[in-house]
Amino acid sequence: MMGTVLQDTGYSVETLSGVLTSSRDFLRPLRWEGPGGDVNRRGMKKFQETVGFSAHILHKIKDILDDDPVFLECSCGKSYLTFALNRILRELYGVECTFYGVDISESLIGKCRGIAASLGFDNMSFTAGQTLGFNAPIGKKVDVVVALHACDSATDEAIARGIKLGARYIMVVPCCQNQLRGQIRSAQALHDLTDFGPLLYRFADLVTEALRAQVLRGAGYYVEFHEIVPPTVTPKNLVITARMMRSGKKKGMDGYRRLCNQLGVRSILEDFLPELFNGENG
Repeated sequence: MMGTVLQDTGYSVETLSGVLTSSRDFLRPLRWEGPGGDVNRRGMKKFQETVGFSAHILHKIKDILDDDPVFLECSCGKSYLTFALNRILRELYGVECTFYGVDISESLIGKCRGIAASLGFDNMSFTAGQTLGFNAPIGKKVDVVVALHACDSATDEAIARGIKLGARYIMVVPCCQNQLRGQIRSAQALHDLTDFGPLLYRFADLVTEALRAQVLRGAGYYVEFHEIVPPTVTPKNLVITARMMRSGKKKGMDGYRRLCNQLGVRSILEDFLPELFNGENG
């Protein structure tokens, strides 16, 4: 179906694709079913992104699968990702985890609830509302926070909520990155680079991801970047992967502050996580 980006996932993307396409009963509610029973052309790009991200997630969380981890998908939309993860975990691992989804669109949440019911996925729950306001039911601790192409600051909301919830893993694939672009002025040190429109756009994207990574690092996470699919599928293929360090100790915002000072910028994460930037432990 697609080239393997990650070589050590345990299950290749081809295997995961096979699991998801083995039943029309799974493809049909997601509107992925083509006339031959495979994925239709309209849904192929989203299918490839979903499979690639699923492979990455499963590889990263394999050490906690025996703990029946709880997942939260932020800005879940139609929740393709967690529907796919749910099926894969059941079919390949024999694991039934708990999944939560949150999105501001009540109509999309209604559709997710209908799809979950049609698939018999009673381990999934969907909430209409802001990511920053989500709280799991009493007695449930969120272990893995994910977001696939949450636009602009919605990715920052997912990161902030994951940090506040003390998630063991936070994995986000950003989409639009508009928040910093207007802050990069000609007076900053790299103005000779950012004088050119297309370079400014790309540079702002890189700075946005670097600031997110520095905030996660400062909050006590080990941070990596990976590609979930080849850029020919989508250029928005970069996943920020954060794993809580065993010590749980916050490292502070020195790296974040240096970068902000060099470029004269500020991330919206400061608004979402005031306690972190004020040096508190919350």
